[in-house]
Order: sequence, then C-alpha cells, then structure tokens
Amino acid sequence: MSILNTFQLWALLDDDVPCGDLTTQALGIGLQPAQLEFRARQPMTVCAIEEAVGLFALAGAQAQWLVRSGTPVEAGDLLLQAQGSAASLHRAWKSAQTLVEWASGLSSATAAIVAAANGVAVACTRKNVPGTKALSAKAVRAGGGIMHRLGLSESLLVFAEHRLFLGESPAQTIQRLRQAEPEKKMVVEVASVEEALLWADAGCDVLQLEKFTPDTVATCRQAIHRHEAPRRPLLAAAGGIRADNAAAYVAAGADFLVTSSPYTAPPKDVQVNFGRVL
Repeated sequence: MSILNTFQLWALLDDDVPCGDLTTQALGIGLQPAQLEFRARQPMTVCAIEEAVGLFALAGAQAQWLVRSGTPVEAGDLLLQAQGSAASLHRAWKSAQTLVEWASGLSSATAAIVAAANGVAVACTRKNVPGTKALSAKAVRAGGGIMHRLGLSESLLVFAEHRLFLGESPAQTIQRLRQAEPEKKMVVEVASVEEALLWADAGCDVLQLEKFTPDTVATCRQAIHRHEAPRRPLLAAAGGIRADNAAAYVAAGADFLVTSSPYTAPPKDVQVNFGRVL
C-alpha cells in the first residue's frame, strides 16, 4: 500500500508549524525526553498510520506503528508509539493524529460498504477533496474498496454533458471511442432504462446507472437480459450508494457499486497519551 512521500509529509508539518512551536519554546520544555502513544477510542479500520510514523521521524522523533493501514481494530487497541524530545513530539503530534483520524474515518466507511456488498466490488469516485487524492485512494484501498477512476486522464466515461455536443448516434460514438482508445473500456452514464438499452445496443462495456433505485436497477437488468445487444454491459449502480442500501443494490443485480459517500465520513477518534521519560 502506498505511503505519502517525504515532500508531501514536510508540507503537512510546515502547514501546522511554519515558524516553530511558540508554546513549547516559550515554556522552555523542548529538550525534555518524552513519549506518547496512539490508541483507538472506537472500532475502526486504520489508515495513514505509516504517514503518522513518517511525520514523527521528520520532526526528529522515533516512532513505530503497531498495526498497518487496513487493519480492523477495537477500542483501546494500541496503534503507534513514539519517543523523542518534547519539542519533536509536540511538533508532529496534532498533524499525525488528525491524519490518522480523518483517513481512518474514510477507510472505515469504505469497509462498511464493502461488508454490505458481500463480495461485489465497491468503487470510489474521484470526488475526493482536492489535494487529498493520494491519501483518499489509500484509505479506499485500506477499507477494501477500489478506485472508480483517479482522474480524467485514465478512463473513458461519457456523461450526458458530453453528449450535448455530439451530433451522431450512440453506435457512432462508441465506434469513434474504440478507434481513438482501443485499450479502454467504453463506459456511459445513463439516467433511465430507455437510455441504458440505447447504449447497450451501441456496444458499450459498462452502463453507469446514475441514481437508479434498486427496483429500477432490477428492471434494467431484466430488460437488458431480454434485449438482443452486441454484448451484455456490466451494470454499475451509482449515486447515493451507502452501507445501509448497498445490499439492496447487489440483490437488484448491480455488477459493482460506485460511491462517493466515504469521502464525507466523520473522522474516527484516536486517543493520544503523552508521558515524561525520567
């Protein structure tokens, strides 16, 4: 699993401590030896613990993780230990804690949808907060999900907003895309069963069913099975997919689920215990 690089971690530290830790310096306690630990306050799927260790190292402390990203833990479980000067621990403490809490909230939310989907793939979209793509993707993976698309440069997904500018048939559009990008899947977002049948006839590989209810997904699947098309496209249920309705979409016949909901999950709570080293 990927880890943020040193440049990215330095940027996080510099954002929080741009000109030194004023309180620690003013108190004159920076050189005193200290230790701390991170513990889970609640059940969670941990993420970004490796980045937390890296932040402490850049601040001049020594740290070690006790669990890897992607590990489910219970309340009270030990996640990380660090030792160093009081100045080094105070410099990295809050950035490291916040990073683990935020990323673990995202990975835990992904894990909940994955569990509800019961073996059907859960793909998270590119609608993560700008600037958080690398860690958001890591958190999705830590929760057992996959990335739907990391950005516009890697995949073909034809929206209605694209089709506004096309003066051709769906079959012509699919043919042109196959000629232009022969290695790529032809994915089309549709808003109705009628549109789904139209683009299935055109030969697309994946139909992204935007904001379909589970009942409409089932209707669409039945219609496509009855319909004679050049290939049976995969059905991706998208829009409003959560842990509490994922099983219904799977039962309706979705081949995989597409969701953005983990990106708005609340952070998980990490307890930080400081101590003096005598």
